[in-house]
Amino acid sequence: MAERPTILVVDDDPHLRDIVRFALEQGGFRVEEAPDGQAAVDHVRRAPPALIVLDIMMPEMDGLEVCRAVRRSHELPIVFLSSRDDEVDRILGLELGGDDYLTKPFSPRELVARVKAVLRRARPTPKAPTDARPPLSRGPLKLDEELFRAWWSEKEVVLTVTEFHLLAALLRVPGKVFTRDEMMTRVYDDGVVSERTIDSHVRRVRQKFAAAGGEVIETVHGLGYRLALP
Repeated sequence: MAERPTILVVDDDPHLRDIVRFALEQGGFRVEEAPDGQAAVDHVRRAPPALIVLDIMMPEMDGLEVCRAVRRSHELPIVFLSSRDDEVDRILGLELGGDDYLTKPFSPRELVARVKAVLRRARPTPKAPTDARPPLSRGPLKLDEELFRAWWSEKEVVLTVTEFHLLAALLRVPGKVFTRDEMMTRVYDDGVVSERTIDSHVRRVRQKFAAAGGEVIETVHGLGYRLALP
């Protein structure tokens, strides 16, 4: 039997850690806990986990500082927990390396789905050079699925893993209108998430490309989303 991936849960609320631990263990993971930021950094130095579930608002050393410290020596995935949606937008905008986030209160089932999706997409199966896929492109939009990088008119746009796969799904079938249910299946194929989650990811993708001068996702009212064709 393959060894279960270890998830480090970092939160100063012991009750929340218990809830997250139970959900992740039911999802097939090993779970370690850290009650504060410094304990989390020490744990990563001693025994790096497969992924960190990291609360942002903690006393003394908050999640932002923990992420900075971890990123100095490790590229392991991080899923943020936050009580404020705009706070997460700010932190992900700093390009510190957060891969996804949930706002409190959250569904434990959704957390497990997010963790599985981030782990799966952050560690794609290595391919031989001859099997490398060419970048996806449409007009000034280009996505490199091998490197998980995106550009608009040669200007790089930094996306989280989830945002990247959402946009890639639209780009693979330009012109097709994806319902929210279809988008959930493409991005979270092993868990249940809300329509609001998809809308939130779409909003942030739009904001990031708008800052680069581009428009990439079009809303088809009453149906869903499609790639904004040039």
